[in-house]
Amino acid sequence: MRSAGEFLAESSATHSSAVFLVEFGAIILGLGLLGRFAGRFRLSPIPLYLLAGLAFGEGGLLPLGTSEEFVAIGAEIGVILLLLMLGLEYTASDLVSNLKTQYPAGLVDAALNALPGAAMALLLGWGPVAAVVLAGVTWISSSGVIAKVLGDLGRLGNRETPVVLSILVLEDLSMAVYLPIVTALLAGVGLAAGSATLAVALGTAGVVLLVAVRYGRHISRFVSSDDPEKLLLVVLGVTLVVAGLAQQLQVSAAVGAFLVGIALSGEVAEGAHSLLAPLRDLFAAVFFVFFGLHTDPASIPPVLLPALVLAVVTALTKIATGHWAARRAGISAKGRWRAGGTLVARGEFSIVIAGLAVTAGIEPSLGPLATAYVLILVIAGPLTARWTEPVAMWVTGRRLRGHAAAGPGEGGTPPTASAASAGAAGAHEALDGQGAADRT
Repeated sequence: MRSAGEFLAESSATHSSAVFLVEFGAIILGLGLLGRFAGRFRLSPIPLYLLAGLAFGEGGLLPLGTSEEFVAIGAEIGVILLLLMLGLEYTASDLVSNLKTQYPAGLVDAALNALPGAAMALLLGWGPVAAVVLAGVTWISSSGVIAKVLGDLGRLGNRETPVVLSILVLEDLSMAVYLPIVTALLAGVGLAAGSATLAVALGTAGVVLLVAVRYGRHISRFVSSDDPEKLLLVVLGVTLVVAGLAQQLQVSAAVGAFLVGIALSGEVAEGAHSLLAPLRDLFAAVFFVFFGLHTDPASIPPVLLPALVLAVVTALTKIATGHWAARRAGISAKGRWRAGGTLVARGEFSIVIAGLAVTAGIEPSLGPLATAYVLILVIAGPLTARWTEPVAMWVTGRRLRGHAAAGPGEGGTPPTASAASAGAAGAHEALDGQGAADRT
């Protein structure tokens, strides 16, 4: 016969399990409804997920209790799946080709967009480690949001789109170097240990790329299965094991998952992508909620102005990056502006990087600033992708018309009326026709 203590303990466990199911079920249901709401207005759901985390986290409307630990594990899986799916999008040969042809654009992208974040952290007095972290937050564009925007606007076949994708690929590759550096800095290891960590990361990435290029077909054949269940279990199991080993080596679980995705190709990559997409969406949403849970809403207003300034500056530097890269690739004016506007959105990578700093506790205000920054640009990104080109063309058209009108009064030999008319007509015709070849 059970004692009263055993009965009470069993009742308490049952109650705790019931509360967990209700809490976690409410989170998933709420995320689904928020996703549907965002989809109706063709917006990214990421800002809504972050807001949901703010509402149910520290200082929020209704803090969570029993389900928070499970949400933390789900968030870690979400990061791993985000990077795995990103790696599945590219083959090793594509990555090597992009490195050879587009690395100048990658260097310009890093210089223009990482430096403002580092400068802001130093101006706020947060120190060099926080500067490196915030540099990564402002540097990396959101591949997920940008891919969705390109599809929604029907630009996947445009001539400037490969330029945009090349910059995103180079940013993703840079994470294989950047994340181990950040991890070592946040852990407070010395120069020797940090150098060893970076050497291991670079060596691992190089070996995986080499193996993927030479033996990718054999690896894919080994993983391949006609049974979707077996394919899902094998790919997910391999990814989690490699991510765990990478984290044990202080490389980064996210980088390990990314390299697994690169190593798979062909039908295996396509099959794994379709099977894992729902899991990625689920756990990625949980990850964004988890980040919001650890951000006190009361801490955002004090950093809102720096976040807004940083958002404006880095939106302009991203537009400049895309414009320069597209011009270098021979794209006409309209395509250059479209490329620049498309790159503005920040999202999952920025939150991943900021999440590392929040976990390490290096600067209490960094998480709130990153949250506000991402909220601003993940909303502004689709708008800049849509309107940067028409606004730039309108401004350019007005400038040309102003020069044409002011020409005869500027001194020197005035042009004839017929020549001025022909020049103005030619300018307008060029503006109307630019970018026509960029579309398919």
